Amino acid sequence: MRVLSGDSVSLVGLRARGRHGCLPAERELGQEFVVDVTLFLDTAPAAAGDDLSKTVDYGELAVRLAGIVEGEPVNLIETLAERLAGACLADELVEEVEVKVHKPAAPIPLPFGDVVVTVRRRRE
Repeated sequence: MRVLSGDSVSLVGLRARGRHGCLPAERELGQEFVVDVTLFLDTAPAAAGDDLSKTVDYGELAVRLAGIVEGEPVNLIETLAERLAGACLADELVEEVEVKVHKPAAPIPLPFGDVVVTVRRRRE
């Protein structure tokens, strides 16, 4: 079987409470953030041997990412997205990652559905 590039593993809708934002109330009260990540990697070795050690353990990844969201506050969700991307790329199997950080309770004085920052990073 010929393996095509573009395999991916996605974790969608990870929810964690963080204290990110520029406003004092955001830092004091915190709010829920939602994270989606798509990891691009070759899944063929894992599938061939039915071997978890040859792919990304998405349960462990979820815990790491939630820890970042719940951890040290930053002003911008762009900064948070960058940190999350770095954590994903720390796994040597991950070649590229797309991270979306949703801030559904952003302090916007008008009705809105969501605020999302998306970053895509590749291993150098």
